[in-house]
Amino acid sequence: MLSERRSRRSTFVFLVGAGLLLFVVLLLVGLAISRYLGDDALGRMDRGLARYLARNRSSGLNQTTEILSYLAETTTVIGLGVLLFFGARLTWKRWGDSLLVLAAIAGEVAIFLGLTALVDRNRPMVHRLDVAPPTSSFPSGHMAAAVVLYGVVAIIASRHLRSRAAVVLLWLVAIVVPLAVGASRMYRGMHYLTDVVGGGVLGTVWLTVSTRALAPFRSWRSGRGG
Repeated sequence: MLSERRSRRSTFVFLVGAGLLLFVVLLLVGLAISRYLGDDALGRMDRGLARYLARNRSSGLNQTTEILSYLAETTTVIGLGVLLFFGARLTWKRWGDSLLVLAAIAGEVAIFLGLTALVDRNRPMVHRLDVAPPTSSFPSGHMAAAVVLYGVVAIIASRHLRSRAAVVLLWLVAIVVPLAVGASRMYRGMHYLTDVVGGGVLGTVWLTVSTRALAPFRSWRSGRGG
């Protein structure tokens, strides 16, 4: 019992430490981008791509990207996250997968909110198809949420599904959906490419950290360890 408590404490400390480190790194990157990205090659590429996408819109793409954006909306992430949390617990009678869902989603949201509170980057100077929230453009919260949500689904599926085809399909979804969401957010004038990349890094790194940190608890049952 004492070793279990120490393991849980060390896991918590590791998650907090890794989260703070990731937060600081992305904060420095975000501040550098928002303050110093100007007429250099990266700045011109960011603005040029935003203007190009805004000039080449169509009614069909407008509708498609709206649907794709909803795949990573806050309500979607919370709803699917709650279903996955309780569904994993009820299906496999263990808390390990549910703890992974909680740590991955809650940690990503916490880091994202902290970054948007401190990084003040304006959104692209093009006509936006969505109402812009009062948060920084860096990083893309939709992108980070998509990586974490659909990535954790693929990870849990890999642990329990016997069908290799189903696992491969879910991993393809975990890769394709975030890319489609990120592209949609740029198309709709909500983010620059560097914002989407920043969101992708946030989601990928935090999901990796959460998965490795909580690996010892995969078989943890309620009321006892192991």
